[in-house]
Amino acid sequence: MAISVEGLAAAVQGRVVERGDAAYDESRALYNAMIDKHPAAIAYCLDEADVSAAVRFANERGLTIAVRSGGHNGGGLGSVDDGLVIDLSEMNDVTVDATARLVRVGGGALLNKLVETTHQFGLTVPVGIIGTTGVGGLTLGGGIGHLTRAFGLTIDNMVAATVVLADGSVVQTDTERDSDLFWALRGGGGNFGIVTQFSFRCHPATNVLAGPVVYDLDDTEKVLRWYRDFIKDAPDELGGWGAYLSIPPGPPFPEELHLKKVVGVVWTQLGDEESPALKEARSFGKPVLDGIQPMPLPVWNAAFDALFPSREQWYWRGDFVKDLPDNVIDIHAGWMPKAPTWKSTMHLYPINGAAARVGNDETAWGYRDATWSQVTAGVDPEPANAQAITGWARGYSDAIRPYAMGGGYVNFQMDEPDRVKGMFGRNYERLTRIKAHYDPNNVFRVNQNIKPSAS
Repeated sequence: MAISVEGLAAAVQGRVVERGDAAYDESRALYNAMIDKHPAAIAYCLDEADVSAAVRFANERGLTIAVRSGGHNGGGLGSVDDGLVIDLSEMNDVTVDATARLVRVGGGALLNKLVETTHQFGLTVPVGIIGTTGVGGLTLGGGIGHLTRAFGLTIDNMVAATVVLADGSVVQTDTERDSDLFWALRGGGGNFGIVTQFSFRCHPATNVLAGPVVYDLDDTEKVLRWYRDFIKDAPDELGGWGAYLSIPPGPPFPEELHLKKVVGVVWTQLGDEESPALKEARSFGKPVLDGIQPMPLPVWNAAFDALFPSREQWYWRGDFVKDLPDNVIDIHAGWMPKAPTWKSTMHLYPINGAAARVGNDETAWGYRDATWSQVTAGVDPEPANAQAITGWARGYSDAIRPYAMGGGYVNFQMDEPDRVKGMFGRNYERLTRIKAHYDPNNVFRVNQNIKPSAS
């Protein structure tokens, strides 16, 4: 059935790309090449008035709406078949108020631009580890990265937002204005509206000592047991996520280590001078590579971008983990060597430190009592390997889930509607009530969808 979007180009100021246009295939492409969706149109909105007009147009025509910031969502939830993609990439201004230590960020800005701009003022906001990720999607899901232990989740630093609601109206929200909405935005995903501008609190930070310290895969059990105990008591300014990975086949890595499967920790310490804690961490065991070096924070924030470019095959699964008993470490040791491609990886992001000093009910992100957020990701550029990477990621995740907390981080999921309730834990019922108030018709449903409460 043909779906008409006639009149959309007149309704918004920004560029509109429709089926049949020369730019259509490029415009509809997402970060994850495993996802192949065909929207009726993509509207590149220029401001909140454009977003509001696009929402109203979709409502009037019965078009399903998807919202795209950076397009990195693993499950392809930044697009929709036969519906309208509201693309925010043109709304990417980043403005710093250095005196107030605040930054205002357009809903379509990427992490790299946020980190680079705040760096010019000796400031930063904690964000994710891939710089080409959109600020919008990352933030609404929570925001885990190198500086989580030091400064909390990205949402813990969010102080206000401008939001286009399901009826096209625009509100400003913070702890005093539409406070339920503000609570829900901090971890509730894209369920409640389209954020066209975020305001974040900034922290003084310029340089870091950072990089991977990795060990032979035969040392997996020993390394993970040590890491499990060390990171729980490490000072906040030292971040480090546990990882299984293969050493990339190129500089700056030594040729004899290329494609070697390893286990280790990717460390980030604020400042230029090595702390006693980082020194202790680097002295553990016999690493095959110690890649820690001083660098400006924006360089570190973009360090993985070339390794994971857009348009590769991805399948990922996430779980919250409270403990790593020895038998679970044995499961990790069994699954790591089975990785089918060299880019396939597993990360254990610590969410203790500053992130754990926020209550489970203070934001919609309901797993402050977890110790790690685990993601298992099958990755490869070749479509022929899609089944292999999917099978490995699912199998690894399934083996861990009996020991996990019953939910997983919103941003580390594919399109898994059966798991949504668990993603939000004890906050789910409150979120359904807020959804009913702000989006009773579930206009914003292309996401890890929270259905509005019937009561």
